Amino acid sequence: MITVQEVHSKEDFKRFVKFPFSLYKGSKYWVPPIINDELETFDREKNPAFQSAEANFFLALQDGKVVGRVAAIINHIEINEQKISKMRFGWFDFVDDIEVSKLLLEKVAEIGRENGLQYMEGPVGFSNLDKVGVLTEGFDHIGTMITWYNHPYYVKHYEAHGFVKEKEYLENKFLFEAADPKIFYKANLLIKKRYGLRALNFTKSSEIMPWVDKMFDLFNESYAQLSSFVKITDVQKEYFKKKYINFINPEYIKFVVTEDNELVSFSIVMPSFSKALQKAKGKIFPFGLFHLLKARRSSKDVIFYLIGIHPSYQNKGVTAIIFNEYYSTFRQKGIVNCIRTPELSDNTAIRQLWKHFDPVTHKKRRTYRKTL
Repeated sequence: MITVQEVHSKEDFKRFVKFPFSLYKGSKYWVPPIINDELETFDREKNPAFQSAEANFFLALQDGKVVGRVAAIINHIEINEQKISKMRFGWFDFVDDIEVSKLLLEKVAEIGRENGLQYMEGPVGFSNLDKVGVLTEGFDHIGTMITWYNHPYYVKHYEAHGFVKEKEYLENKFLFEAADPKIFYKANLLIKKRYGLRALNFTKSSEIMPWVDKMFDLFNESYAQLSSFVKITDVQKEYFKKKYINFINPEYIKFVVTEDNELVSFSIVMPSFSKALQKAKGKIFPFGLFHLLKARRSSKDVIFYLIGIHPSYQNKGVTAIIFNEYYSTFRQKGIVNCIRTPELSDNTAIRQLWKHFDPVTHKKRRTYRKTL
């Protein structure tokens, strides 16, 4: 018999976080999170997302053993300010048993109906800086620390329960050697001169900190028109600043500013931590930190995490400045592969941005929706 229970205790939250470790045991492609980081994500006292959202967490049990999990999320900014009547769900994992996935999704639907919401969509997180989408193609490629991995059978479960595709995301990669500097070097000089712009490079995290609030403000402006976007709040800015900026290689953060030091574009790239996280097995100590620091220093694969451009500078070639700076940095570090985070398939502007790099789509993922 399968039962579903809500998660309340610290012990059950640990079971919630650790379930994928057994579900994907032995997988060459699944990338485990750091257990304590995941627990902090679900901690109402520590994660500022709970100031504008609420969540319920559920475990599916069979003979006392965890066989599934799901987080049911209500984002009040989305509902009250954007007037999007959506019940979110994420961290949705389950064994290949239709009854398990059905019971978990029914819990999400119940909460959605109780709150008068019109539909449910997932898998998504609290905000746009969380993971998104169920993998539909590319199961034989290693995951990243900023995406969910899942078994191929997940898709048939969504469809069996009456869900339909809502959004599709593409993940692309290209070889660094495909980045021909001639394409953007001259454009970089021209655009700097035409608009009075300059690039900012950094060698220390402390140099970046005075710019971080402006960066998040620009992030909100840059992505405001996307259908899936929910703005980052001031409290979340402080949280992400303290938690992540110090760990990102400063040389992998690039800014473009005007003569008056107004920020018009930013980009964040991270070394790939995938293999290091697999070796860490969810723990920082005793050896996890060593693997992560080694990857931070010497990984030959990088992930383009975020690029933001002020609306008034979009379509003006500002990214040529950013690419020119990255080319110099990557060449010095011997970078081999450039990997991009999931991008909406209907985002034509982003496809234009990368067209000169001969990108290959190696993964696809979707969110699914169902009327409540």
